[in-house]
Amino acid sequence: MSTLLSPLWRGYRDSSLILRVTIALVLGAAVGLIGGPAVGEALAPLGELLMRLLKFIILPIVLFTLMSGVNQGRDGSLGRIGRKVFLYYLATSALAIVVGLAVASLLSPGEGMTLEGAGSMSVPENPGILSVLLGIVPTNIVEAFADQNLLGIIFTALVFGLAVARLRQSEAHAELGERLHGLIEALNAATLKVMSGILHVVPVGVFAIVAGTVAQQGLGTLLSLGDMVVVLYVALGVQLLVYLGLLKGFGVSARRFFREARTPMATAFATQSSSGTLPLTLDAARRLGLSRGLYGFSLPLGATLNMDGAAIRIAISAVFAANVAGMSLDLASMAQIVVVGTLISVGTAGVPGAGIVMIATVFSQVGLPIEAVALLTAIDALVGMGCTALNVTGDLVGTAVIGRSEGERLSERPVEDGESAATADARA
Repeated sequence: MSTLLSPLWRGYRDSSLILRVTIALVLGAAVGLIGGPAVGEALAPLGELLMRLLKFIILPIVLFTLMSGVNQGRDGSLGRIGRKVFLYYLATSALAIVVGLAVASLLSPGEGMTLEGAGSMSVPENPGILSVLLGIVPTNIVEAFADQNLLGIIFTALVFGLAVARLRQSEAHAELGERLHGLIEALNAATLKVMSGILHVVPVGVFAIVAGTVAQQGLGTLLSLGDMVVVLYVALGVQLLVYLGLLKGFGVSARRFFREARTPMATAFATQSSSGTLPLTLDAARRLGLSRGLYGFSLPLGATLNMDGAAIRIAISAVFAANVAGMSLDLASMAQIVVVGTLISVGTAGVPGAGIVMIATVFSQVGLPIEAVALLTAIDALVGMGCTALNVTGDLVGTAVIGRSEGERLSERPVEDGESAATADARA
């Protein structure tokens, strides 16, 4: 038996990750349609195992990557990079809402439908932007780590990373600082080794998650609200074209970028979790040859704050609700949706059911019927898959573009553990 399994394992291990994930997506959809809910429930533990492993590695990979990156960055670069990251996230979120409104206004999802039988909807309270910003500074480091508070983890990594950098620069504690820096580098390398092992589980977990999602949703839901789903995916495609324009404008090879980005994109599509996909997104940025000081900061922050896909969903949901309610959105209402939607996409970071919270909050602000949210929950998983994939893509695009603006050169070849972009190109 072991003689038979060894070649199979080697073939699985040596094939490209994106090929394995793509096959898992297709097989999962087929099994979910054919097998139904019973099969989805049987496979659920495999999907749960993948999500647990990804969440397990989030804390060390964010903590050690960012602490290591801070100690490799140039003096004064962190503040400049931070301003660029925030500006990019705000600008692309606002642009995504504009794209969503334009596509939805053109294609008019929900025309001919009514709100009869939609039911009521209990919506969690939106914590607001101020609460999110205050949450960046944790009152208890252990609690921040236990709750997977990404903003708190980023703050902790930055503070202690900068402290180590100051120790290395001081005459009295330079030796101690170098020892701490060496320990951080070793822990970062060990984390990458654990991550490489987790990657082998990704296709199996994706298969199980997709099978369960398709089995639960079924064709009936897709057909009943099919126009809404189609319009949303058209808008997501338009936003992808915007990303292509950004990449081209900053001299980033789109082919090279998507070669590394497609694995976290596919995993985000299956898992519907930007934070859960974060280890894979960080790994993609590393393989692109971007600096740890950049992607260790921008990607965890983006997984929490940047939601281009969710912003598009807000815009299309607003037009959908207006159509089913027989209302019309004037330019003033659309402008209000852009402003409120952009701010809300930051203010609901980390909240369970964030998409529903955002939509409901915007509806209440512009006077749209909150009952329409109950209709949209029926297709929550179907639209959430595409929106999450776009969220992750937007984070990576922003990181690559900001990296180029800082003078970084992306590698033409995948960067392996311990390599630099120049070393990877020399190896090629």
